[in-house]
Amino acid sequence: MKAIVQDGYGAPERVLRLAEVDRPTAGDGEVLVRVRATSVNTPDWITVAGVPYILRLRFGLRRPQTPIRGSDVAGVVQAVGRNVTELQPGDEVFGSSWADTLATPGTFAEWTTAPASQLIRKPAGLGFDEAAASVMSGLTALIAMRDVGRVGPGTRVLINGAAGGVGTFAVQIARTLGAEVAGVCSTRNLELVGSLGADRVIDYTKEDFTRGPQRYDVILDNVINHPPAALARVLTPTGMLIPNSVGNTGGLFAGLLRMAWAAVLGRVAIRVGFVTCVVNHDNLNALAALLAPGEVKAVIDKVYPLGEAGTAVAHMLGHHARGNVVIAI
Repeated sequence: MKAIVQDGYGAPERVLRLAEVDRPTAGDGEVLVRVRATSVNTPDWITVAGVPYILRLRFGLRRPQTPIRGSDVAGVVQAVGRNVTELQPGDEVFGSSWADTLATPGTFAEWTTAPASQLIRKPAGLGFDEAAASVMSGLTALIAMRDVGRVGPGTRVLINGAAGGVGTFAVQIARTLGAEVAGVCSTRNLELVGSLGADRVIDYTKEDFTRGPQRYDVILDNVINHPPAALARVLTPTGMLIPNSVGNTGGLFAGLLRMAWAAVLGRVAIRVGFVTCVVNHDNLNALAALLAPGEVKAVIDKVYPLGEAGTAVAHMLGHHARGNVVIAI
């Protein structure tokens, strides 16, 4: 099968190449999927770039131990392993191949395997591109708003990085939960964020929200470009800061340092909640229930063919993607 293979660390167009590799087979509890679409997420470009360098101690010193990137998947079931009863060949599905091991199969390929516990049937009216773009970004936003921030009617939410993959979902999901939403973005994205349902859109090139008079019950920080102490100033006394590394569109190392400082502040000054993107049937079904009727929509900046995966990752690495970047196969 054709797949994008990573030979080393560095510029995506240099280290990612199209190659012929063996087709995987479904093990116990797994599903073999003919991939129709996948998407590029923060973990993908981090692994391609190989920075911060300390991460290579886990990924592999000279190249990643698993050469194929990608985890989000939308496609068609081709075969199922033993003990898989809820899915069958021919089903159109979406979900994730992610496993917390170095042996995670990638999705920048014509075929992949995924745990059946991390796949559900795709809503009939949802395209493969939209489904693939919704998994990590959509679930991260859903968990951040619903579970970590416990957003509900009247909650005042600010989303920093509202035009990115997680941010565009978070604006919409917070609105469906009844929140009053402020979105922070650049000038060129003001109309987009407003169209997603934000009650107020803040142009960060003209206004620093951390110096404004408004106070928020929840701040989802996808950019991590302000010191946590500055964010604390615009939180209500019981408000929560949610620094999100999955949606981080700024400098990763600086973001990690600020997240660490936020954790310290969380022990002594403010409430801090962290997001773990949990892919399971319950969360996927909750997301699908929002996507199917169009209450929440995936914002896709650009769709690339498999052979241009390096360009797709470079696009994401440039930190200016509006919404999500998709690879169609």
